[in-house]
Amino acid sequence: MKVLIASDIHGSAYYAKRVVEAFEKEGAELLVLLGDIYYHGPRNPFPKDYAPMEVAKILNAMKSKLLVVKGNCDSEVDQMISEFDFVEFAQIAVDGLKVTLTHGHKYNKDNMPCNAGDLLCYGHFHTGFIKEVDKVVVANAGSVSLPKDNTPSSYLTLDKGLLCLKDIDGNLIDSKIIK
Repeated sequence: MKVLIASDIHGSAYYAKRVVEAFEKEGAELLVLLGDIYYHGPRNPFPKDYAPMEVAKILNAMKSKLLVVKGNCDSEVDQMISEFDFVEFAQIAVDGLKVTLTHGHKYNKDNMPCNAGDLLCYGHFHTGFIKEVDKVVVANAGSVSLPKDNTPSSYLTLDKGLLCLKDIDGNLIDSKIIK
């Protein structure tokens, strides 16, 4: 099963559409969003085409293909416009790999959860990367709408044990074979 993992849309209708386009172009079966879906946060500027209700409409149309992890900027009121649930934390099996999904404000490369499995994915810091920490592959999907530290808008794909970090146009930034 091919999975596309993105994070930190922060209410950008433009980048919500771009994520859906990438999902379709990649031929993925599951879209994982690692939090901070609608609100831009008090420390961030407004992202391009800031329109949280439009983001909800775009994502609600994909609800059967979504797994959404709650971020630090997501609140209970966000569920009122969403036809999908937000989970605090998730672990899924993908092609025999145990994948841990979180936003990143609690668990990340510097604070690993117990039993992280084969792969820990998160966002929150708005900088995409793939690393290995204590025999666990750790990946940050970056931010599709508000990347930091001169990193591009990015997302991850996982397919048959190959983890790829790509820019929003689908260009490969980094990759790693897991197991």
